[in-house]
Amino acid sequence: MTAPSGTPAAPAGAPAAAPDGQDARPGAAEQEERAFCVRCSEPTEHPASTPGATLCPVCEWQEAERVACSCT
Repeated sequence: MTAPSGTPAAPAGAPAAAPDGQDARPGAAEQEERAFCVRCSEPTEHPASTPGATLCPVCEWQEAERVACSCT
C-alpha cells in the first residue's frame, strides 16, 4: 500500500516516522551503548556509563551461585 505521495505507508499500528526521518519511538534517541561483561565480553543489560564491573545475566547468575551461602 502506498500513500498518496508515492511513498510506502506505514503498517497499521506502527509509529510514524518523524518529519526529519528520525525514529519517532519514545526513547529511541536516548538508547545508550551497552556495556560488555568483564568476564565473557558479551553485551550486558546495563548502559556503558554504568560504573564498576558489569556482568552479563549468565555471569551474574554464576556469581550469585558462587557467593551464596551453602549453610542450612
